[in-house]
Amino acid sequence: MILLVDDDDTVRETSADMLQELGYTVMQAASGLQALDMLDANPGFDVMVTDIRMPGMSGIELSDVAATRYSALKIILISGYFLPQVINRRFLQKPFRTYELDQAIQAEMTA
Repeated sequence: MILLVDDDDTVRETSADMLQELGYTVMQAASGLQALDMLDANPGFDVMVTDIRMPGMSGIELSDVAATRYSALKIILISGYFLPQVINRRFLQKPFRTYELDQAIQAEMTA
């Protein structure tokens, strides 16, 4: 089961459709706080795919909190912007293709 987090409704819906076409069960969150609530309520998530640039709580902040609370959760960061900072998690540059998202998820699941 995958938790997809992005504040942009269109991007989130498109990415969710991609994941569902690949056979994944997907739940969506529009913010970091909503994602944390969903993680608390649904301990069965295998992977969280989150945008980095979001208002309130960034995807990096979300991934740090989620990794601390849920050590088995696999995390993939996505962004359409160049990131000058070092990222210590799997990262996908937007826009990405369906197979690239699937490859990142498969690689993270076997890491």
